[in-house]
Amino acid sequence: MRTSRQVVDYSLQKRAVLRELLAGRVGTYDVCDASPYLKNAARFHGEPTDERCPICRSENLIHVHYIYGDELKQSAGQARTRAELPVLAMTLREFQVFVVEVCLGCDWNHLVEQFLLGRDGLAGGAEDGSEQGVVSGSSAPNGSTPRRRREAQR
Repeated sequence: MRTSRQVVDYSLQKRAVLRELLAGRVGTYDVCDASPYLKNAARFHGEPTDERCPICRSENLIHVHYIYGDELKQSAGQARTRAELPVLAMTLREFQVFVVEVCLGCDWNHLVEQFLLGRDGLAGGAEDGSEQGVVSGSSAPNGSTPRRRREAQR
């Protein structure tokens, strides 16, 4: 997706968990603990992958995309298909996506990555006036002062 930004990859953490499991410091029941809600989300909203489960090696992993953001209101925390994400990215200013891999055979689950999507990540969003700015006196979450709307500057 062209608007994804601030991507965090959790592959090193996954390798560390698998290393702990193979060394016997962590049990299989500690890492294979997918909740029934996560398994249902994987069945109905998940995207199958070609990657085999690192624990049971009998089934392919499924990626589930969870979305969070202020503009989502009651929809925050829902699982969405990958096809729905670009549509949401064009309609919402910003929301966060968490990708979880799930094995329906042995209940393995692990956070794969997280990233931001939304209109705020589009290049040229502020120049065409489509960006919704805030009135002066407010500050952005990252500490910088946001651009004002063109109407407010007049």
